[in-house]
Amino acid sequence: MEQARDPRLAGRIAFSYPAFTLYETARFLVVAAMEMLSVAVGWQVYEITHRALDLGYVGLAQFLPGFALFLLAGHAADRLNRRKLLMWCYVGFTLCSALLLLLTFRSVHTVHPIYAVLIGLGVVRSFNGPVSRALLPQLVPEEHFANAVAWNSSVFQGAVILGPALGGVMYAFIHGPEAVYALATVVSAGAVVSTLRIKAQQQTFAREPVSWKTVFAGFHYIWKQKVILGSISLDMFAVLLGGAVALLPIYAKEILKTGPWGLGLLRSAPGIGAAAMAILIAHYPIRRKAGATMLWCVAGFGVCTMLFGISRNLVLSMMMLLLVGATDMVSVIIRGTLIQIATPDAMRGRVNAVDMLFIGVSNELGEFESGLTAQWFGTVPSVVIGGLGTLVVIAIWAWQFPELRKADQLTAEELVADRTVASG
Repeated sequence: MEQARDPRLAGRIAFSYPAFTLYETARFLVVAAMEMLSVAVGWQVYEITHRALDLGYVGLAQFLPGFALFLLAGHAADRLNRRKLLMWCYVGFTLCSALLLLLTFRSVHTVHPIYAVLIGLGVVRSFNGPVSRALLPQLVPEEHFANAVAWNSSVFQGAVILGPALGGVMYAFIHGPEAVYALATVVSAGAVVSTLRIKAQQQTFAREPVSWKTVFAGFHYIWKQKVILGSISLDMFAVLLGGAVALLPIYAKEILKTGPWGLGLLRSAPGIGAAAMAILIAHYPIRRKAGATMLWCVAGFGVCTMLFGISRNLVLSMMMLLLVGATDMVSVIIRGTLIQIATPDAMRGRVNAVDMLFIGVSNELGEFESGLTAQWFGTVPSVVIGGLGTLVVIAIWAWQFPELRKADQLTAEELVADRTVASG
């Protein structure tokens, strides 16, 4: 515990716990692998069909399994050993990477087999999200949990930076996705090995019999917590409308006139901004006016998305994507801290499953929305319209959720006080 008293280590105290370090190592490896896959799959699909809508289907194929299975995934995270379940999820990621490699070696010239693997990837993700997030509070004491959340986001964004850049360079250098899929398979396997060594604190298992009430307990809990409901729904609609990630292959090839390496840089740019912001918050936490800060940063996300949409310069586009990632990270950290600290351990799997559904709507379904609107209105108009939609959402949420607008420190004690006032 001497480390905890060393002020020089205060900003990274979570890494003094070996289980957390192993957890983050595995998470970094698997996220980097999946980000490499995203670049390779996106470029490969667009090379085969040259249709924006098919890029949208990439997101839809991964979203639908999560939508169908999120209740089951939440129950599994609360009733099964979380470390073992997380390990099997990483095994699933490894197998999906290997299947994409096999399909490429067989020289597939249609996107349907690729979509089939992506559906399998979506199944794995539907279990991975809730269990990964529910396991995190078992790795560090509660007093250091906010620091763990910030570093967890930093590690994630570090993988989001490295994965696409490495995947894009390898795709361009090898002139194909084979090496990308092979490396993703090896790296995912490394995540399995790291997870095997994690020793977590004792898990509180859900003891209620399975019923409709217990299945929907996550929804019920979030509905009562208006600050949490406002934060996760705000993030969902903002990213759903303002996200442009699915269209980056079109921007790279048709608008910015670059290649797979440029696509990798564009995919990495939001991660660089997000990682920088997460590290900044780890050392200088948001202590006051967290709700207002979140609202202003999501508004900045919408404005930067619009500026990216009209840019024709690679450097300017990357700068805007850097700011997109930095502003989005503020809401990610606030939402993550809220959910984990305020939720009882026995319900964390189910509550996180609901949150992961919201995230899936914003990310994977958002990719489908981007592809669909680009097919209807054109690539640039769809991105600009999406950014405008984000600003509209901000205005509505600031009005409809005064609890979020007025939220200050976002501690568990503050939430309990808010509930007491509301019930009184």
